[in-house]
Amino acid sequence: MPYTTLIQASAINPATHLLIDCRHDLANPEAGRIAYAGGHLPTARFVQLDDDLSGPKTAADGSFAGRHPLPAMDDFIETLRRLGVNDDSQVIVYDAHGGMFAARLWWMLRWAGHAQVAVLDGGLPAWIAAGGVTTTATVSVTRGNISARPTLTRTVDVDQVLASLGSTTLTIVDARAADRFRGENETLDRVGGHIPGAKNRFFKDNLQADGRFKTADQLRTEFAGVITIPADSVMQCGSGVTACHNLLALEIAGLTGAALYPGSWSQWSADTARPVATGS
Repeated sequence: MPYTTLIQASAINPATHLLIDCRHDLANPEAGRIAYAGGHLPTARFVQLDDDLSGPKTAADGSFAGRHPLPAMDDFIETLRRLGVNDDSQVIVYDAHGGMFAARLWWMLRWAGHAQVAVLDGGLPAWIAAGGVTTTATVSVTRGNISARPTLTRTVDVDQVLASLGSTTLTIVDARAADRFRGENETLDRVGGHIPGAKNRFFKDNLQADGRFKTADQLRTEFAGVITIPADSVMQCGSGVTACHNLLALEIAGLTGAALYPGSWSQWSADTARPVATGS
């Protein structure tokens, strides 16, 4: 049976699973590459968020598309082929940050129609705790044959979000930390605050103390206080990365159908004509 949400360290087989290291640091874009060179799971290859999992920051109309907009599908498929991904590959993605970045690639593979992708629950720390070894060996990769298939996800754009304001059409959920949501910390944001009417569900609230995801029942209970109908919900964050963590948590909980707003707060706040809310 394929893994489609999470996989435990004990179930990973580097000889048959295609492993991808997604470690990253928003404040130091080269940190992930350096960490990978210092040791990674056997056979794992590396992706860099800015270079491999994002597209141009400027949209076709000249507007700002966000800090980490989605790449063109053809470009993403080419990246996956370069990584050796085939149509039948069981892909396992991991990081060392509770799935903060791995969830982005998990979602993007589903965006490309590839269901056989799972996040290593607990990431690299869980692998090491389970007795797993790491290596600095160079990985030999054979070009893959993956093709784009019907998407397994949904997205909304900035105009759809803007049109939903003041109505009950969409429930917008922001995955940023509470201080950023309230507008009290602009370290990573051009403007503090949030989209009017949005609710806050910090992505780290999906995790247990050991960095693994909470159970499906726990997640289902907690999200019941945030959303009513998953299909009428939109996940966003600073730039469309940690929002994918909430989307993974929803999938684990069996609450399928929520959409991603890829541009997220970085795109929304770039236009001063768009309304901004602060506080809780």
